[in-house]
Amino acid sequence: MSDISLTAAVLLCVAAALAGWIDAVVGGGGLLLLPALLIGLPDSSPTYALGTNKAVAVTGTSIAAVTYARKAPLDRRLALRLGGLALLAAAGGALFASAVSKEALQPLIMVVLLGVAGFVVLRPRFGLTPDGTAPRVPSRRRTLGALLLIGVGIGFYDGLIGPGTGTFLVIGLVGLLHMSMLRATATAKIVNVGTNLGALAVFAAHGTVLWQLAPAMAVFNMAGAWTGARMALTRGNTFIRAVLLTVVTALVARLAYDQWLS
Repeated sequence: MSDISLTAAVLLCVAAALAGWIDAVVGGGGLLLLPALLIGLPDSSPTYALGTNKAVAVTGTSIAAVTYARKAPLDRRLALRLGGLALLAAAGGALFASAVSKEALQPLIMVVLLGVAGFVVLRPRFGLTPDGTAPRVPSRRRTLGALLLIGVGIGFYDGLIGPGTGTFLVIGLVGLLHMSMLRATATAKIVNVGTNLGALAVFAAHGTVLWQLAPAMAVFNMAGAWTGARMALTRGNTFIRAVLLTVVTALVARLAYDQWLS
């Protein structure tokens, strides 16, 4: 940690804990963690922030995935298929991370997120299917669409940029496969482990992970993720939906600030 002050390291660990909690509940922890790394590592290339972010995030998503898998209703076979595709797609996205202008993508992402927020507000029953009931079985066509959009599309995005991936996963799983918020969140954590692993492998191979900083942040991230997953399991769909809207709003605000005010 010779390249970073103790104060900055402590603040980054706190940010990692909060990001782990957000990510475990509904996704979007990168909204907090990636900007924190960019601010805390002002003399490093942005690719180091991206790589270190993945090294930290994969620990928290893994803890959350295990916690959900033990107690939440989910289709493990589907989750693993999506996660496998997402791992490969995220690795592909990470290969292009240093060559793509993030500024060019931010307006598009904001439009999508505003659409997501409007949809959830206008559909008050969205994702509130009781978890004790049998979920609607999606058609093979919808399942194939989910594999392509969620596994490949969102996976590639996570490797390329990342923030908001968990939120996109939850929305896609609820919208395409008729899952409840809790079931979608549990499934998203398994898929997100795949996207983080795929991207991390590429960043690590290129030497853009700060291994002297990542372990300490990972411990805090795991603690936050464990707490968030247990809260989501206890409080259920309504709580997750409320956090989802809060995270989407924060994502839009952060992207708008980066685009026009920074």
